[in-house]
Amino acid sequence: MKTVSIQLPETVFSSLRKNPEEFVQEMRIAAAVKWYEIGSISQNKAAEIAGLTRVEFINALSRYRVDFMQYTLEELAEELANVD
Repeated sequence: MKTVSIQLPETVFSSLRKNPEEFVQEMRIAAAVKWYEIGSISQNKAAEIAGLTRVEFINALSRYRVDFMQYTLEELAEELANVD
């Protein structure tokens, strides 16, 4: 796993009422949700980036008011073909 370091003003933590660890986790989720919403990544990859299970990620989508169904017809057919 790679580590990425970014510098943030101290005020961002208090503005969201989160400690640095909570802030970083929320930032990962927010980025994953947005990338999923615009179709850049799959739901599985987004969950991985967010550090969540797929079910937890779907719940996060709900919290961010993003539809969990971002499939094209072809993607949906492929997903259904892989269901056991």
